[in-house]
Amino acid sequence: MPDNPPLILASSSPYKRRLMRRLGVDFTTCSPNIAEVRRPGESPATMTRRLATEKAQAIIEQVPYALVVGADQTAALDDRLFGKPQTRRRAIAQLQALQGRTHHLITAVALVGPDGDVHTSTSTYEMVMRPLTTAQIELYVDKDEPFDCAGSYKIEEAGIRLFEATRGDDPTAIEGLPLTRVWSLLIEAGYSSR
Repeated sequence: MPDNPPLILASSSPYKRRLMRRLGVDFTTCSPNIAEVRRPGESPATMTRRLATEKAQAIIEQVPYALVVGADQTAALDDRLFGKPQTRRRAIAQLQALQGRTHHLITAVALVGPDGDVHTSTSTYEMVMRPLTTAQIELYVDKDEPFDCAGSYKIEEAGIRLFEATRGDDPTAIEGLPLTRVWSLLIEAGYSSR
């Protein structure tokens, strides 16, 4: 595309905004208003990709001449999902269920442009959590207050102490926006950096 359309991040997340700045591109943010509900029979990865796409499409409907990046993330233990807990009690319960086990953190990105084409990519991290006592979990939750984070942890903060290992291909995916995937999708869509 000869002239870059405006770039919009379909999110109100300060974490995603901070990550997007690392790409060194001009962008704005706009919060999508979609229902983030799992459909019957939908796998965690399929749901995450669909929600990332719906977020981008919700904004492209408002600004049809833009390039819109949508993202979604969920933590999954087998088929059980762990979203944003919102409260201390739920965060503690989530970490009690995840402690001592390996779960998957699934982060999907979708890019929708003025031509209506949808480009998607998904990053899956294997998250090996240490065995933790309730006291350790409560101490962590009170320190980081991860109430707005899928899985109830902030890996970029003290949450790193909860893990024995993480396995994946882009560490920014754990924080909510896999930048290598975002940049690849922008290139695929014909975006050129200035």
